[in-house]
Amino acid sequence: MVLRLLAAVGVAGLILVAASPARADIYRCKRKDGTHHYTNIREPGRGCQLVVRGSKRSKANKSAKKKRASASATSGARSKDPARYSRYTSLIDEAAQLYQLPNSFIRAVMRVESDFNPQVVSRAGAMGLMQLMPKTARSMGVSDPFDARQNILGGARYLRILANRFKGDLVLTVAAYNAGEGAVEKHNGIPPYKETQRYVRRVLKHYYAYRGGSAP
Repeated sequence: MVLRLLAAVGVAGLILVAASPARADIYRCKRKDGTHHYTNIREPGRGCQLVVRGSKRSKANKSAKKKRASASATSGARSKDPARYSRYTSLIDEAAQLYQLPNSFIRAVMRVESDFNPQVVSRAGAMGLMQLMPKTARSMGVSDPFDARQNILGGARYLRILANRFKGDLVLTVAAYNAGEGAVEKHNGIPPYKETQRYVRRVLKHYYAYRGGSAP
């Protein structure tokens, strides 16, 4: 059975910049108007400061499993603080209502991506609760990916765009969040990447658990 997410109005036309990092280091750079943004590319003359030093393996692997890293591939993703699972409920509810996504779906993606850790950074440079890459964060309007509200809203917005692109197919939406929409379209389904296939199974497992009222 194909699970589908209802299409939302007003976001189908948004353009998403492909997230393919050149480095795993994360910089905080200053724009001409005085505001700051996060990026994985140091921009000369912008007063960029290194805020997170990534792995020495700085070259991005073109395969999807290296483009994004879920919580299983993050450093420090696990925490002994059980309160984190309910700490962001109001923000998840806000994002679910705004982008017309199931609360349990957003929660499941967040569980697999970061295990509800707002400060975690993957080896590939994905940041925060929903593990946004710098370019993805910027394209979703996220100026500070370590701000929980911005990150969750940005991640939910990206999920909504993917859900619209794949006509509400939940499985393909999850696969595209991990591997990229290009990979899903190329293979006309879940890409044959072990990491992505495992990722989809984990997200769906948590989705059904949350939907059924099960706590982690």
